[in-house]
Amino acid sequence: MRCLFTLLITLASLTPLPADELRWKAGTARQVITPDVPLWMAGYGNRDKPCDTKQHDLWVKALAIEDANGHAAIILTSDLCGIPRSLGEAVTKEVSRKTGLKRDQIALTCSHTHCGPVVFDNLYSMYPLTPEQPERIKAYTAKLRDRMIDACVKAYESRQPATLSTGAGTARFAVNRREPTAKGIINGSNPTGPVDHDVPTLCVKDKDGKVKAIVFGYACHNTTLGIYEWCGDYAGFAQIELEKKYPDATAMFWIGTGGDANPLPRKELELCIKYGKELAGAVDDVLKKPMQPLTGALTTKYREIALDLEPVPDKTKWTADALSKTVAVRNRAQIMLKQLEDNGAIPASYPHYPVQVWKVGDELTWVILGGEVVIDYNLRLKKELAGRKNLWITGYANDVMSYIPSARNLKEGGYEADSSQIYYSMPGKWLPTIEDAIIRTAVELAK
Repeated sequence: MRCLFTLLITLASLTPLPADELRWKAGTARQVITPDVPLWMAGYGNRDKPCDTKQHDLWVKALAIEDANGHAAIILTSDLCGIPRSLGEAVTKEVSRKTGLKRDQIALTCSHTHCGPVVFDNLYSMYPLTPEQPERIKAYTAKLRDRMIDACVKAYESRQPATLSTGAGTARFAVNRREPTAKGIINGSNPTGPVDHDVPTLCVKDKDGKVKAIVFGYACHNTTLGIYEWCGDYAGFAQIELEKKYPDATAMFWIGTGGDANPLPRKELELCIKYGKELAGAVDDVLKKPMQPLTGALTTKYREIALDLEPVPDKTKWTADALSKTVAVRNRAQIMLKQLEDNGAIPASYPHYPVQVWKVGDELTWVILGGEVVIDYNLRLKKELAGRKNLWITGYANDVMSYIPSARNLKEGGYEADSSQIYYSMPGKWLPTIEDAIIRTAVELAK
C-alpha cells in the first residue's frame, strides 16, 4: 500500500500542466571546465605547485528564460574563483552577437571555489607561478571562454515551455569572519557578526511537471578546502547532491554577499561534503513545499559606474615595493610602475563596476553585483528595498575586480578593506563613498 501511495504521488507530480500555466520558456546547457593539463589553482597565494587531480569535475552551466512577452535572459554559473572583466566582456559580446540579447540580459556568476583553476587576469599577480604556467593559463582561459559562450547559446536555443517558481530555505554553516581583537580586525570567527543564512531558490519545471533546473544561492565564502584537487567545494557537492535527487535537473549555484563570511569549521573534506548536503537539503525542503509561481513580466537592467580609490601613492612607494620578497606586493608594484611608464599616471578609480537588476513583476527583485561583496550591502539593500516579496542579492558576478567592503569595514580596517587590494593589484583602498554609490545605483535600477 505504501509503495502504491508513493507511486500515485509521483504520477500526480508529473501530470502535464495546463497551457495557461506555461507562461515561460526555459532551456539549460552545461560544459565541463576541468583542466586537462596541470594548472595552478586559484584563491590561495601559498600554493607552490600546479594541480593535476580532481575530487570531481568543474562546470559552467547556463539557464535561459523567456517571459510571455518574449523578453529573455541568460544566467551562467561556474565553478571558478572569479570572472575578470576581460573574460566577462568577451563572453557577453559573443553571446549577444549569437542570440541578439543585450548586455543587461546576460549575467555571469561564479561559485568562488578556491579549488578551481587560475583564470588569466583574475588575481593573476598573487601567485608564484612556475615558468610554464602563464601560457597554460592563457590557453585554458581561451577554452573556458568558448565553453561559457557555448553553454549560454545552447541554453538559449533549447528554450521550451516551462514554469518558474521561487522559495527560500535556510543553511547555518556560514559564520562572519571579521573577528575584533585588541590589535584590530582579523580573519577569524565572529559568531555574533552579521550573516545571511537564507537559501534563495528558483525552480524550473517543463510542461510535464519535471524539475529541469534548480538555481540557488548562499552568502558564504566557498572555501572549506585548500586541497590540491579540482573541486567545487561545498557548492559543488550541493549541486551533485541535488542532481542525484532530481536526475532530470541542472543544479546551479551562485554566491551571495559572502565576502566576510566563511564556512566554519573548515579545512576537512568531510566538513565540505557535510555543508554541501546541508545546503542541498535546504533547497530540497523548498522544492517539496508549495512555491510561489512567477507570473509577471521580466525586466532586465545593467549599468557600470566608477568607484573611487584613496589618493594613489607616488613612484617612490612602487619602486620600493618592487624589491619586496612577497610575490603579490612585488607584482603589484611592477604593474603600477608599468602604468606610470606607459600612461604617466595610475587611475584613482575603477570605471567599470557592474550593477545589474532583474525583476519579475513585483514577485522577484534580483540584484546582481560585481566583486567580493560583504554582508553590509545585503542588509542595507533589504532596508532600502523593504517590502519586496523576494529580494535576492548575488555577488561575485560579471566582474570580480576586488573585495567590495562597506563604509563600516573601511573604517574598521581588516583584510577585506586593506590588504586584499594588494592581491587584486589595486593601488590602494576604496573611498567610503563606494557603499553609497553602489546602493544608490542598485536602488535606482530596482525601482
